[in-house]
Amino acid sequence: MSITKYPKISQNQSVARWAATISLATFISRILGFIRDVIIARLFGVYVYAQAFVIAFRIPNLFRDMVAEGASNAAIVPVLSEYSLKRSKAEFWELANLLLNLLIVVLSAITILGIIFSPVIVRMIAPGFIASPDKLQATINLNRIIFPYILLIGLAAYAMAVLNSLKDFAVSAFAPCLLNIAIIICAMLFGENILGLATGVLIGGLLQLAVQVPVLYKKGFRPKLALCFNHPGVIQVRKLMLPRLASSGIYQLNNFVDSIFASLAVIVGEGGVAVLYFAYRLIQFPIGIFSNAIAQAILPTFSTQALEETHDELKATLSWGLRAVFFVMLPVTAIFMVLAQPLVFTLFGGGKFDFSSGFLTANALFFYSIGLSAYGGTKILQSCFFALKDTVTPTKIAGLALGINTILNAVLMFPLKIGGLALATSISGIITFLFLFFILKKRLNGIAGQKILNSFLRILTASFCTAVVCFLVNRALNFVWALFFGALSYFVFCFLFKITELKEFMQRSLWAKRKT
Repeated sequence: MSITKYPKISQNQSVARWAATISLATFISRILGFIRDVIIARLFGVYVYAQAFVIAFRIPNLFRDMVAEGASNAAIVPVLSEYSLKRSKAEFWELANLLLNLLIVVLSAITILGIIFSPVIVRMIAPGFIASPDKLQATINLNRIIFPYILLIGLAAYAMAVLNSLKDFAVSAFAPCLLNIAIIICAMLFGENILGLATGVLIGGLLQLAVQVPVLYKKGFRPKLALCFNHPGVIQVRKLMLPRLASSGIYQLNNFVDSIFASLAVIVGEGGVAVLYFAYRLIQFPIGIFSNAIAQAILPTFSTQALEETHDELKATLSWGLRAVFFVMLPVTAIFMVLAQPLVFTLFGGGKFDFSSGFLTANALFFYSIGLSAYGGTKILQSCFFALKDTVTPTKIAGLALGINTILNAVLMFPLKIGGLALATSISGIITFLFLFFILKKRLNGIAGQKILNSFLRILTASFCTAVVCFLVNRALNFVWALFFGALSYFVFCFLFKITELKEFMQRSLWAKRKT
């Protein structure tokens, strides 16, 4: 078959192949993550030590997203992608070295300050813990141990950004698996000693960095000590990064707002912090293996397409990315909402994870699921904004979402308890997606909005029918059969409702195999 048979999808097909690699790696990582979370749930339930670990680990993740992974996606990948396309290898590696040295300085400073001020930070993030001195002190101790993870994972994220800008995704995609493996092994070795989890985090961060170093060296990277704040590439990265830092900070503040409210056990009930963690981990599974994979793989393509005079290819790729997200996320939403309780009890039930823990987690999962497609779609839209070198707009919208989420948390936590916090996150996520979509549509003078809407409605109908099948089979048989028949019925409904994305993706997959 000649390539000209599908002349408009070559870029999308490349993205699909890259995304498939990342999806496979992320799928393995998420499976390992579930094993990790099951171990944590059964060892610690949703009570003192589980809550302490969630907060202690979340604080370093704030800075990781802001100055490491967030900065990489928003600033480093677009700039290095442009250098790899238009500049010499020597110029590319010179900029890569400068960015590395600057990142080491910034991350080291954050790590030291974080260790020193851990008591203050923990009290701000989880004020409800102050009423429980043991829980507060355990969280502070864990936070101090885990904080060096920022430096390790920040450098690992930098390595990922460099490799991704060279369109090498495999090793960096599989690296997160090592974090979960390390935590699993340490948790099993230490048992109910919470220090095992902290030790696993540090070892995992080191392994994620170490596994990428040989690949970087093979690509031509040679580390050099050099600091230059006036290099044109550094200036460009800094300009893109500053709004992204604010945007990432706002996004993480959303999570911390949830933690603050969840720590108020008097209102939402005991174990709220851990309940939200376990529920959101389930939500992150489809997002990680699909939406994040596409967003990561699509960014270099967006970055090169954004340099063209017309944005026709960019709009086609964006439309494809959004429709792909809906095709996967909408049926997953339906299944999560219908099978929330059996899913939670099957995965986490046992040990100290009792009936109350499972019921509360399933309740949070139900309400989180409402915003699942919006979470995934927002990842694609943000990647497009980053490729257009606009990090300001996503920041403004993130600020709006933070305000909405805070208000809704305060209102919904009284009637819905912990479920109200999850619902607030979903509503703010949907609003974020809609704002970003219509702003981008206006900027690009249209992005096949009618085609995307028609696709969304058809897939939504098929997903609703899938949910009905899952509900009936689960009542008649059991959870496992409900998943099987639900997945099978979804593809049947796709044919019945003439959802062209299924056929399109199958054609592209076959075309990719013949091409390779």
